[in-house]
Amino acid sequence: MVIERIGSPRDVKALTRTELDVLAREIRDLLIDVCSRNGGHLAPNLGVVELTLALHRVLDLPKDKIVWDVSHQVYVHKILTGRRDRFHTIRQGGGLSGFAMRSESEYDAFGAGHASTSVSAALGMAIARDLCGGDETIVAVIGDGALTGGLAYEALNNAGQLGTNFVVVLNDNEMSIAPNVGSIASYLSVLRSKPFAEFAREKAKDMLGHMPFGGAARKAIASAEFAAMRFVAPAEKTAVIFEELGFRYIGPVDGHNVDALLEAIETATHVKGPVLVHVRTIKGRGYEPAENDARTFHGCGAFEVENGKFEAKPDARPTFSDAFGEAMNVVAERDPRVIGITAAMPDGTKLSKFAKRFPDRYYDVGIAEAHAVCFAAGAAASGLKPVCAIYSTFLQRAYDQVVHDVCVQNLPVVFCMDRAGFVGDDGPTHMGLYDIAYLRTLPNVTIMAPRCEEELLPMLRHALTLGTPAAIRYPRGSTSGLRPIEPAPIVHGKAEVLRTGGGVAILALGPAVEIALDAYDLVRGAGEPAPTVVNPRFVTPIDEDLIVELSRTHTRLITLEEHSLAGGFGSAVVEVVADRGLGVPVERVGVPGVLVHHDSQARQRSRFGLSAENIAAKVARVVVEAVRS
Repeated sequence: MVIERIGSPRDVKALTRTELDVLAREIRDLLIDVCSRNGGHLAPNLGVVELTLALHRVLDLPKDKIVWDVSHQVYVHKILTGRRDRFHTIRQGGGLSGFAMRSESEYDAFGAGHASTSVSAALGMAIARDLCGGDETIVAVIGDGALTGGLAYEALNNAGQLGTNFVVVLNDNEMSIAPNVGSIASYLSVLRSKPFAEFAREKAKDMLGHMPFGGAARKAIASAEFAAMRFVAPAEKTAVIFEELGFRYIGPVDGHNVDALLEAIETATHVKGPVLVHVRTIKGRGYEPAENDARTFHGCGAFEVENGKFEAKPDARPTFSDAFGEAMNVVAERDPRVIGITAAMPDGTKLSKFAKRFPDRYYDVGIAEAHAVCFAAGAAASGLKPVCAIYSTFLQRAYDQVVHDVCVQNLPVVFCMDRAGFVGDDGPTHMGLYDIAYLRTLPNVTIMAPRCEEELLPMLRHALTLGTPAAIRYPRGSTSGLRPIEPAPIVHGKAEVLRTGGGVAILALGPAVEIALDAYDLVRGAGEPAPTVVNPRFVTPIDEDLIVELSRTHTRLITLEEHSLAGGFGSAVVEVVADRGLGVPVERVGVPGVLVHHDSQARQRSRFGLSAENIAAKVARVVVEAVRS
C-alpha cells in the first residue's frame, strides 16, 4: 500500500502522479475505518483529502507552515506527518487530538478549535518571518463557514493593508456544520460561477509587464475586467471582494482535481503580496452516506461502514440539549416576544426544534457569537425576549458584548450555555469550564444550573420573567434518570436542600448533585453519619442565608462543580464564608489550573475527584477527624 510508505511530507513529494491518486483513496478508507469506530469529524476530512495532499506536495514542511482554521479537518494532515500509526487513537484518552496541537507535532504550526482565527495567526507568522529575514511560505486554510466570523475580515483587511506575502486557501463547501447563512454564502455562490481564468489572465499581464506601457495596460485590463463583471452580474455582488481587500484572487479551483490544485497552489506561492486561492470541495467526498448527509457526518459517533447507520444506544435518555429544545417551544408558545438565536449551531443546541415550530422567530447568525449577543441586546432593547443558545466555550468569543451591550445596559438577554463542564473527546478548546468565572463578576447577571433535565424548563421560565440578564449552564449529555423528579418551584436566589444530615454539607452544582446523592447513599449504606446534600440552583445571587445556616450546623462544607476552581461556584461559597466570618472549612472539588485534554466525560470527572466514591471517602474522613478530636 502506498500509505504505508508515507512517514512525512517528503514522502508525498516522492510519489508518482498515479500513486498520489492511490494514496487519496487509501486515506479515505482509513478515515472511514477509524471514524466508524471512534467517531469524529469525518465529512470535513473526506472533503480535504486532495487539498491536503497538494499542500504537502508543494510546500516544504515543516519549514513552510499551514494554519488550519478550526482545525477539525487536520486528520489527513496528521496521517501524512508521521502520525498514521497512532491515528487509530484519535480523540481517545491519551491518543491524538482531533485538532491541531502545537505540543503534538512540529507540523502543527498553530492550534485551534474555534473558527475564524487562521488568517490572523498566519498573518502574524508572515510578519514574524519578514522581521526575522526568513523566506518560508505561510498558508492559512479557512472554510467558507468561518468567513461568517468578523475576526476573519479584520485579518483580511489588515493583510491587504500590510501587503506581505502569504496565502489564504478558502475551502468552499457551502457548509460549516449546518448550511452556511448570510450574504457571504450568497456572494461565494456567484464566485463559483466565475470561469477559471486566473492563470491565463496573470500570464497575459506578465507578458504586458515586459512590454512598453505594460504597467498601464495591466491596470487597464484589471479595470476592464471588473467593469465587465459589474455589467453582467448583480451590482451588489460583482466586485471580487478579496481583490478589493488587496488580495490576488485565484479560482474557483476544483478541490478534488489534484492537477488543478497543484498548479494553483504553486502559482500562489510565487505571487507577491497576499493571495487567496478559492477551492471548491464536497464535504464527505468519497463516502456516499457522508456526501448525502454531511450535516450529520460533520462530527459523528460510531457507525456501520457498510450503510452509514449509527450504533443504536439502548434506552438513550433525552439530553439536556433535547430538554432545552422542548423548553423553548413551550415558552415561545406562551409568549410571542421570545426569539431564539444561535451562532451556526442549530442542531447541537437543539434550537432546530424551535426553528421548525417558529421559523419567523428563529435566527441563525452564522459563526458570529459577538454579533449574536449584540444582536440579542438590540432586540431586547426593543421589547423582545431573546434567548441565545451558545455553547459555553463559544460564548467566550463574545465576552465584550456580554459586558458592554448586555450587562452594562441591564438588558433581558437569556444565555443558554450548552456543553458547560466536561465535553469529552473534543479536548481543551471546547471545555465549558470557565463560564461561571467570566460571568459571575458581572453586575446584574443571574446564573443558574439545573441538576437534571426536568429543571431546565422552570429555570428558563424564571429567567424570562426577570427583566435582567440571565444565564443557564448545563452539560453535554444527560443524567442517569434514576431519580426522576417533579422540580420544586424556583425561588429567586434560593437553593434546595435535598437530603438532611450532619457533619458535612455537600453543595453540588448542576448535574454534580447526582454524584452527591450517590455519595450520600454510599455513606448511609456504610452506617456512617450521612451528609446534607444541597442543590444550589443559583450561582448568582447565591443563597447566603442557607450558607450561614449550614456553617452553624455543620463542621465542613464540600462544593462540587464541573468548572475551574478559580472563580467558580466553590469560590463564591468561600467568599460568603470569609465575608461573613463564618469560620467553617470549605473543601472545593473541581478543576484546578490545568488544561483538560480529550477523553471520555466519565474519566474526566473521575480524574478530578468528581465521583461518588471519592466524595463518600471525603465525608468519612471528616467523620474520623471529628472522632479523633
